[in-house]
Amino acid sequence: MAEETSDDDNIMSQKGTKPEDSIPTEQPEFDNGGTSGRVQVTWFGHSSLLLQTDGLNILIDPVFSQRSSPVSFAGGRRFSRPSITAEELPDIDVIVLSHDHYDHMDYRTLRDMDSKVDRYVVPLGVENHLERWGIAPDKITNMAWWEETQVQGLTIGCTPARHYSGRSIDDRNAALWASWVFKTESVQIFESGDTGYGAHFQAIHEKYGDFDFVMLDCAQYDMRWPDVHMFPEESIQAAAMLGAKAAMPIHWGAFTLAEHPWNDPAERFVKAGEERELAVVTPMICETVKLDNADSYDTRWWREVD
Repeated sequence: MAEETSDDDNIMSQKGTKPEDSIPTEQPEFDNGGTSGRVQVTWFGHSSLLLQTDGLNILIDPVFSQRSSPVSFAGGRRFSRPSITAEELPDIDVIVLSHDHYDHMDYRTLRDMDSKVDRYVVPLGVENHLERWGIAPDKITNMAWWEETQVQGLTIGCTPARHYSGRSIDDRNAALWASWVFKTESVQIFESGDTGYGAHFQAIHEKYGDFDFVMLDCAQYDMRWPDVHMFPEESIQAAAMLGAKAAMPIHWGAFTLAEHPWNDPAERFVKAGEERELAVVTPMICETVKLDNADSYDTRWWREVD
């Protein structure tokens, strides 16, 4: 029986807030050589992503811990373990963090990975956490909205989001939060971070134009906090506003941080996308999506999971 959910008339699923079955995972197909010219994205659940393009490895909001919590023994547990560990990832050119919340910025993951990371790109103020954790300041680039930085031919743009920050009771909004643009000569990709729906999507489109692929926050929503996370229908509206050719739902599939059914974000995202005739990409956890064939990743795998 489904657990109680938030007062949202658009809820589609009758499942609980956590899956009863184990969630299936795939083995990633990393482009370790970087010689194919392929652009690909591997999703590790929630908002953890590896973007590989032009020989670069860009890791976004990596969380490989079992809990999204200040401590390892309490807090929401992952629905399933990724099929690989953080240590098994390839060497990372850049880690990009959207903000400092525990489900996006995981101390244990970053500590375990730092020796294989060349650079961090973060919103203003997030660098204070990293430096306190012993990460070398000269590895960190902090950015305000609308600033850009270059990494071997890749432009990384720090763009607005509608959210908040804080890791304790006394540092709320002490650091910035952001969405991100990744741009090469051949492709343009958007990752939303955590965000509510708003006019910032139009502003981003006005600056950058249409996007080949967008990865959008579409979960952990509730009528009690409508301004800081998008409902799935709003996520698809944002994709349309960004001129997206294909869209992928993120911020779901790993943790229960709201009262909606665990698979409701995906169902609603797919339905709204199909109504707009948008290619909706739904990889399994740890599955690698090759962007030149993105619309083929359309298996709605969660429908076989109770």
